[in-house]
Amino acid sequence: MSRVYNFSAGPAVLPEEVLKEAAAEMLDYNGTGMSVMEMSHRSKAFEEIITTAEQDLRDLMGIPDNYKVLFLQGGASQQFAMIPMNLMKNRVADYIITGQWAKKAAKEAEKYGKVNRIASSEDKTFSYIPDCSDLPVSEDADYVYICENNTIYGTKFKELPNTKGKTLVADVSSCFLSEPVDVTKYGIIYGGVQKNIGPAGVVIVIIREDLITEDVLPGTPAMLTYKTHADAESLYNTPPAYGIYICGKVFKWIKAQGGLEAMKKKNEKKAEVLYDFLDQSDLFKGTVEKKDRSLMNVPFVTGDADLDAKFVKEAKAAGLENLKGHRSVGGMRASIYNAMPYEGVVALVEFMKKFEEENR
Repeated sequence: MSRVYNFSAGPAVLPEEVLKEAAAEMLDYNGTGMSVMEMSHRSKAFEEIITTAEQDLRDLMGIPDNYKVLFLQGGASQQFAMIPMNLMKNRVADYIITGQWAKKAAKEAEKYGKVNRIASSEDKTFSYIPDCSDLPVSEDADYVYICENNTIYGTKFKELPNTKGKTLVADVSSCFLSEPVDVTKYGIIYGGVQKNIGPAGVVIVIIREDLITEDVLPGTPAMLTYKTHADAESLYNTPPAYGIYICGKVFKWIKAQGGLEAMKKKNEKKAEVLYDFLDQSDLFKGTVEKKDRSLMNVPFVTGDADLDAKFVKEAKAAGLENLKGHRSVGGMRASIYNAMPYEGVVALVEFMKKFEEENR
């Protein structure tokens, strides 16, 4: 069986080189005589793995010294609670709602304080990013929250919101390491790694040090306190060791590709192939306003649910996997993360052309 082109939104495609390296080291990592999967997280070998991974991530993103990098568990969804528990000193936060994940994050935060939804694109099924240049930011807000790339709807903030001096918190799960980023614009930038970086089970939190305090909401568990993990260098308890090891390999792979500038160019080139086809197709239509299109997640429809289902089925038979849209919106979605090769997107477009001719 040869490898398919996997357009899954997450867990998602990983670089083949990384998988081959991991396979070669499965029984004996670096002369230790054991797999990373069975290695003590207190061992010298693992300490080197996590330290190197953090340094490579710092290099890639240009993370300043006054930010901590935490490798945590619980996925991005656990951060929906952890963020207000640690940051809601005034018990007020502003949320910009651009999709399901921001919606879920806002709902969770309401358990801990007052949530103001200061902008939303729900009126048009989240098919655009609202203008965030002059928002009614609350005077007493502890932070302003966004989901920067919306996996389900295929939108992306091209400009960060004007938070009027308030701390910006961003979920970047589905655009993590897809392009250069100015970390200093954020108080917290975090994401589950299973979309663009590694296997499911790790969430990376990059947090400014002044936001890490003992002054958290009463009743916050030790495991949900940033200070616990920052003080212990992400080793307070057994971390998702194997997942971190794979993330580290992906960081090295991105460095070898030329870093985030090079990654962005590759991603733009791939996205352009698909969007250009969608813009001239008679059968397929993209669902996002052009100015807000994501480079990572491309939703599209034929306008006919039966035809959509036929497309997904025939695409699968042609080795183009996981093109079904999210259950909440239907249609199709191609997730074309860093590890998706250019050839994969070309193969998808060729198949779409053929399907269009056969189903006019």
